[in-house]
Amino acid sequence: MATPMQLVGAHPRANIRVDLQVIADMIEPGTRVLDVGCGDGQLLDYLVHFRQVDGRGMEISQAGVNNCVAHGLSVIQGDADTDLKDYPSDAFDYVILSQTLQATHDPREVLMQLVRIGRRAIVSFPNFGAWHVRLKLLWSGKMPVTDSYDVAWYETPNIHLCTIDDFAELCSDVGITIERGMVLDAAGRPRALRAPGFLANLLGEQGLFVLGRRA
Repeated sequence: MATPMQLVGAHPRANIRVDLQVIADMIEPGTRVLDVGCGDGQLLDYLVHFRQVDGRGMEISQAGVNNCVAHGLSVIQGDADTDLKDYPSDAFDYVILSQTLQATHDPREVLMQLVRIGRRAIVSFPNFGAWHVRLKLLWSGKMPVTDSYDVAWYETPNIHLCTIDDFAELCSDVGITIERGMVLDAAGRPRALRAPGFLANLLGEQGLFVLGRRA
C-alpha cells in the first residue's frame, strides 16, 4: 500500500501533522519560504501546494533529500550548523526550523542565521521543562522517555535540550525579538497559554515561536 509521501507527486498532501498545520497557518500565501531540516518534505509540500509559496528546503539526510526531490520539491542537502551562512541576508520571508534546534551543535548561531536570512523565523522544539518531564527525572533519576523524547538518551539525536524559558533567555541575550509565542500539547495542538512564562514552561509539551530581528 502506498504511503502518504508516495502519493505527493500526483496528489498533494492535504492532511499534515497538527503542529505543522499550526506553522503552515502562520505563513502568508505567495511568500518565499525556506524549511530547514525539512525531513521528508511534509510541511514544504503542503506550503507549496496549498499556500502557494515559493518554497525551498534544506535537509541533512540524503534519503530525505532524494524523497523530496522525487516528488517535485526544491530541496538541497545541507547542515543548519554550517550551511545557513551561505544564504544572503533577507533571502526569504520566512525561515522555518521545526523540531530541529535541539539537534544542532550551535543553537545560538543557528538562530542568528535564521533571522538574518529571513524576515521572520518560525522555530519549534520540545520543551524539557514540561511538568511530567521534571517529575519523571525527579522520581526515576533517569532521562525521561516521553512522546517528545521518544528514544533512550544514548540513541537520541538531541544534543542541546532546553526549556521554553531557556529559549526565551537566549533570544533576549542575542537580540532576537519574540514576535509571537505559543505552547503545544503532546498532539501538537495549541494550548490556551501565553508563552513564554511560568505556566507555558510548566505545561507546554512544545514551544513554537515567531522570531524577528530587534530594531
